[in-house]
Amino acid sequence: MRLNRFRLRAFALLAQDVRAVSANTTPRQLRFTALLLFLVVLSFFAQQLPAQTAPHWVGSWAASQQLVEWANSLPPASMRDGTLRQIVHLSIGGPQIRLRLSNRYNDAPLHIDAVHIARSADPASARIVPDTDKAVTFFGAPDVTIPPNADCLSDPVAMSVAPSADLAITIHLEDQPPLETGHPGSRATSYVIAGSHVADADYTDPIKLDHWYFIAGIDVAAPPVARAVVALGDSITDGHGATTNGNDRWPDVLAKRLLDTLATQNVSVLNQGIGGNRILLNGIGPNAVARFNDDVLAQPGVRYVIVLEGVNDVGVFARLQDPPQAEHDALVTRVESALQQMVERAHQQGIKAYGGTITPFAGSDYYHPGPATEADRQKINDWIRTKGNFDTVIDFDAITRDPQNPAHLLPAYDCGDHLHPSPAGYAAMANAISFTLFVVATHNK
Repeated sequence: MRLNRFRLRAFALLAQDVRAVSANTTPRQLRFTALLLFLVVLSFFAQQLPAQTAPHWVGSWAASQQLVEWANSLPPASMRDGTLRQIVHLSIGGPQIRLRLSNRYNDAPLHIDAVHIARSADPASARIVPDTDKAVTFFGAPDVTIPPNADCLSDPVAMSVAPSADLAITIHLEDQPPLETGHPGSRATSYVIAGSHVADADYTDPIKLDHWYFIAGIDVAAPPVARAVVALGDSITDGHGATTNGNDRWPDVLAKRLLDTLATQNVSVLNQGIGGNRILLNGIGPNAVARFNDDVLAQPGVRYVIVLEGVNDVGVFARLQDPPQAEHDALVTRVESALQQMVERAHQQGIKAYGGTITPFAGSDYYHPGPATEADRQKINDWIRTKGNFDTVIDFDAITRDPQNPAHLLPAYDCGDHLHPSPAGYAAMANAISFTLFVVATHNK
């Protein structure tokens, strides 16, 4: 305001000078004074124009990245001059999007020849809506070379997407990389075809794979109030036992609930689950502590994280033989310490951390836990429930357990392996989460 008053005063003085000297000055001096007057006026009015602000980017879909193991990799040579179409399900929408690609677990550069994105005509097929197809660019170019062990953001794409939209991301590669970065537990079908077919409306007889490759996220330009919830977890968050192409994992159901509630319709949910994931040790993918930066803190617009981890830590620990009690106690302490580290790192970035209790898994066909393992689960859950350790507790254990056999999943919520919930169990988990946890007015400090 002070600067604007100065400009107005300068404008008045210059105008007075022009009037005073116009009668007895040379034309050249008059033109110079008028030019100064014009520049002051221009500067003043430029200050009154609204500033151009960068879009407020918020993640609308994401997948945790890992080294794709051989059994889940692309068929040999399928992507040497090959096209890969992958379907993803958004949470919130917006007028612009941008794509995040990943080469994080490849030690060589990855050249992607072309990328297109379009609305999916059917999430269970390769069909797209042709008039929505857009070429994606990277610093203005149609192709991109992603450095070793790195991710890459696309240019913004002027594509309006609705909440809960299904998008098809289509990639053409000239050559298949030696190591593939991706997310094997997609619970969604991808399609591979020979040649360059990034804009084709449909594919005939493609190879079908229930995995994702090279795609890490889609961000949307959203209102300033928009924000994201990260669901950090293992196969229970990743959706083992959910319906392929059905989008009925518990984070999917939570996302739909938030979209259907006026106070949270600008809140997205990002599923950062990895099957077999542990808190302390690597397994299928990096441990939860190691991936916390990439999968939580680096997500655009993140304001909340729900941590549901630990079943694989306690399950693997005693799967083959039961260690001495002192080792059980040490494991519990390490898990609790690591959870505390996650909470503190979240708080440093202004992110609320919500703790999910470990769900029951007695009778598991894979882990067959004994009394000591069940005691480990109970001790960790007691720590999670202790006031002050997390900002809020989401008691998934209480939601999914059988009241008659509390160490077991409720039969109606059991997918059949006594470890992973069924779609009904995932719905119960999501429906028990209060939307008020994500309302800004009740949680801003």
